[in-house]
Amino acid sequence: MPKIATADRVCLADLLDFVRPRHQFTLLTHRRDGGVQLSPVSGGVDEDGRLVVSTYPDRAKAVNLRRNPDVTVLVHSQEWNDAYVQVDGTAEVLDMPSPEAEDALVEYFRCIAGEHSDWDGYRRAMRAQGKSLIRVTVTGWGPIATGGFPPGRAPA
Repeated sequence: MPKIATADRVCLADLLDFVRPRHQFTLLTHRRDGGVQLSPVSGGVDEDGRLVVSTYPDRAKAVNLRRNPDVTVLVHSQEWNDAYVQVDGTAEVLDMPSPEAEDALVEYFRCIAGEHSDWDGYRRAMRAQGKSLIRVTVTGWGPIATGGFPPGRAPA
């Protein structure tokens, strides 16, 4: 039986419910010359419904987002052939050693992996590594989609 493609439009709450258990993202930012830059990243959803990604301040994605905060995130499912969604938003980059960045990195860890066995050690490591956090406020999204034959085009 051929697989039929789907494209389900959802509200923001349902979008975030879909994204929360999925941590494989492709982040699209804009280069200075207008081209696009793609980054495979691990991501999550924070308590305020923003998509979050950990990075370093000098990585292309962070540099690009400081210049142009428009961002697109493709959220993948664990299996390649499973559902996905495109999310558009506006990003901000938080850098260590600010308390806001430190707290945001703790929340990032929690939404990706749960509780840490040593939060003080984790905070020290984030400061020592000079980590940054990208927070994406969702401004739009496509349908939650699956691949397959378009309806009406599947072979009999």
